[in-house]
Amino acid sequence: MKIGYFLSSEEYPPAELLAQASGAERAGFEALWISDHYHPWVDAQGQSPFVWSTIGALSQVCRLPVTTAVTCPTMRIHPAVIAQAAATSAVLHEGRFGLGVGTGEALNEHILGAVWPQTDVRLEMLEEAVGVIRELWRGDFVNHHGKHYTVEHARIYTRPDTPPPIHVSGFGPKSIELAARIGDGYVSTVPDAEMVRRFRDAGGGDKPCQAGFKAAYADSEDAGALIAYQKWPNAGVPGELSQVLPSPRHFEQAAQLIGPDMMKESFVCGNSVDAHLEMIDRYARAGFDEVYVANTGPHWPGLFDLYRREVLPRLR
Repeated sequence: MKIGYFLSSEEYPPAELLAQASGAERAGFEALWISDHYHPWVDAQGQSPFVWSTIGALSQVCRLPVTTAVTCPTMRIHPAVIAQAAATSAVLHEGRFGLGVGTGEALNEHILGAVWPQTDVRLEMLEEAVGVIRELWRGDFVNHHGKHYTVEHARIYTRPDTPPPIHVSGFGPKSIELAARIGDGYVSTVPDAEMVRRFRDAGGGDKPCQAGFKAAYADSEDAGALIAYQKWPNAGVPGELSQVLPSPRHFEQAAQLIGPDMMKESFVCGNSVDAHLEMIDRYARAGFDEVYVANTGPHWPGLFDLYRREVLPRLR
């Protein structure tokens, strides 16, 4: 299994994300995920740099593969622009770039005033957007007049020798089946074997399945849980709320029903090597090929040291 590190754009400023990327490479991580947000989930996270600027800068500080986890190419940014941004990123990273996409959240995508569509419409938009992106990556002039997008006389000149893989996020049956049909890989955050099985049976076959989880490194489990609660209480928000709530303050209101101890259910809190190994094993047993760990809070150097000294050697 490939072990990577997840850069959280919602929590760290650009310079710190670059420092984390360099630290992850030195610690022995094999790849990077990076999130794409216009807003943080809650104000306590406090950041949200433009991901494409950060991705360009990452190419100058490390040589790890980078994948967006995930970009929504349907509303806030037109897929023709995403196609250009991803192509340039792949050139800068010398082919070590993957475009992870999904249907997004209202938190980020509503900002231009468009109506937040129902799930079926968002999936339809995502499928058309991926088609537009791939067509532009062929290098010819593109004219596209579809149900959701129009492209006229557009050509991408700066392109990598090989188009980036497109990994598609999915959690419900329809989105997982779409990922299997149009994606070069599958993205999730849940160690659920049934999701992986559905992806593979629906046409995903042996395409790579990637997943991520969060940690809160600290001197004790309780201290880590408190950091996670202060920074990421939205992790406990249930159901479809993460897709439909429109602003950080709404997530803060929903998170009032969550307590610090509940964070231990979704985060690896503290500094236990065994707890990290157990979480990674859950994803491995579910059938994932790659897993990415994100840290929350100020103690990410400690997490890197833990993985360098203990976790990665024991895995390998």
